[in-house]
Amino acid sequence: MTAQLTEPTTRTWQADPYTDALRTGQGPLYLRRRDGWLLPLEVERWCAEPDAADHTVLSRCTGPVLDIGCGPGRLVAALAGLGYAALGVDITPEAVTRTVRAGGSALCRSVFDPLPGEGGWRTVLLIDGNIGIGGNPTAMLRRTAELTAPGGSLLVEVAASDVDERVEVHVEDGNGGRGESFRWARLGTRALCTTAGDAGWTPSGTWQAAGRHFVRLTR
Repeated sequence: MTAQLTEPTTRTWQADPYTDALRTGQGPLYLRRRDGWLLPLEVERWCAEPDAADHTVLSRCTGPVLDIGCGPGRLVAALAGLGYAALGVDITPEAVTRTVRAGGSALCRSVFDPLPGEGGWRTVLLIDGNIGIGGNPTAMLRRTAELTAPGGSLLVEVAASDVDERVEVHVEDGNGGRGESFRWARLGTRALCTTAGDAGWTPSGTWQAAGRHFVRLTR
């Protein structure tokens, strides 16, 4: 299972145009589904300081914190600034470089690889749609359960709509640049809570901020 989930995403997210967008801190950047549907990726927000919605996530964190798919590291750096022990994990070298440059700690590694502190993280983050990594939310939820301490929390950002889909997508920049196809998933609140129960998590709260939707799960 590890090899099946890790290899495709590693090839994809280390390639342009995603790396180029992180390097410049600017889009446009999209996920495109096979049927042509586009999901804009908020590169500028990811590369900026945490916004009001992000602060609702930060305020619910208890250290140590693991941020899966940390991207350019805005949350990891903010947590470090607040005095938390925090680690970001991302398979894109440019994301790790930006996280460290911002003052955070990060590893260039898949979440399905061995990680420090397994079973001891009090808060694990899957923000910016990262429940979709690998296209298998059940596998992701089971893996995060392995990483999280008993009684710890998983904070997940979900889709605003009531969606439950596993799809094949690729990254493109709107100017002809595109990456390889890979598997992704999108879940709304209802779908996440249903899937979470099967993976050993208990939903323990939901909230919204600035048009974004979040769920707290407890192990």
